[in-house]
Amino acid sequence: MLLIPFIRANKDLVLARLAIKNFKQPELLDEVLELDKKRKSLQQEQDDLLAEANSLAKEIGLLFKQGQAAAAEVLKARNSEIKEKTKELSVLLNDTKQLLHDKLVEIPNLPHESVPPGKQASDNITVHQEGEIPVLPKNAVPHWDLISKYDIIDFDLGNKVTGAGFPFYKGKGARLQRALINFFLDEAVKAGFQEVQPPLMVNEDSAYGTGQLPDKEGQMYTIGADKLFMIPTAEVPITNIFRNVILAEKELPVKTTAYSSCFRREAGSWGKHVRGLNRLHQFDKVEIVQVAHPDNSYELLEEMKSHVANLLRKLGLPFRILKLCGGDMGFTSALTYDFEVYSAAQQMWLEVSSVSNFESFQANRMKLRYKDANGQIQLAHTLNGSALALPRIVAALLENNQTDDGINIPETLQDYTGFAVIS
Repeated sequence: MLLIPFIRANKDLVLARLAIKNFKQPELLDEVLELDKKRKSLQQEQDDLLAEANSLAKEIGLLFKQGQAAAAEVLKARNSEIKEKTKELSVLLNDTKQLLHDKLVEIPNLPHESVPPGKQASDNITVHQEGEIPVLPKNAVPHWDLISKYDIIDFDLGNKVTGAGFPFYKGKGARLQRALINFFLDEAVKAGFQEVQPPLMVNEDSAYGTGQLPDKEGQMYTIGADKLFMIPTAEVPITNIFRNVILAEKELPVKTTAYSSCFRREAGSWGKHVRGLNRLHQFDKVEIVQVAHPDNSYELLEEMKSHVANLLRKLGLPFRILKLCGGDMGFTSALTYDFEVYSAAQQMWLEVSSVSNFESFQANRMKLRYKDANGQIQLAHTLNGSALALPRIVAALLENNQTDDGINIPETLQDYTGFAVIS
């Protein structure tokens, strides 16, 4: 959530930056500023009336002591008028605050000055690419045929028990999943992230704090009777650990990692690019999150980017890093890098991670702050990244490493899997 004083002092800059995100409601800024002006006016009027009421109360008491009951009754009548007026103002003020809040949360985060303009994924910029594209034998097949051939993932069984997009992992497929999770977690811990195991459901305040509400409500599974949401990513519960928390400056950065299942409705998804493991409703992911000092949050973003790249390097997967254009960025992000791996049998790039800096946008929503060296309370910056999401990693590993004799497991995973080949 943007800060109103910043909008007021930098309206033209805010509009120009939001235009990079193709923001279509510039009038919202004027509405926010007018509502804030009205809020201040109502607040001042209410404060003045309350001050007058306090003063009158003292005068009334004094007049009664002096035996001037008639004069005191006149002032009491005025005090009654003030009480009625303040009640009316209180309702109006609360309504204005709520409307102001509702308008303010419709405004996305400002993109970093380095974010390129663009409207769609094709406008993203490749900033790095490495690894050789595998040359597969002529009889190579995509992962959905491989998982059937080796009986390691069962979509039909998942569809029977739950529905489409909820597969069962079996045998070596299940062990490969567990191996990747442990590998990713171990690497995160080595990099200084503290491991936690979060809940898989969050309340409305948590979903609001990280920006899922009201922006992505339609993409989340809801438990209506309890007003809970299945998490779309471990970012949500991890970051909300620090909601309404004031950290000491010396504690920054706070680095946290977690494995979780993730749940996304993915409404409207269709076509070849969502076949097999390419898009699921439930999937596993290891997340890394940082709460950072504003002065070095972009240095930490680069460190997180390097961490994810190193994971892909160790898995032997060809990958590229994209800087997202304004039109392809998330609502809450100031700068996002996407990682894609090459899926050789499908002959396409698959997104496996997003690494983002949200600056103070999430922190302002959840009142995540720190006390600086001068004792002043400041908003922290938040960052998060997928390190990594499993389904498309598995798809690329299966496809890129297939041979006539089976699927070779990368050496770095063999101690985790306990086997070198799926056959």
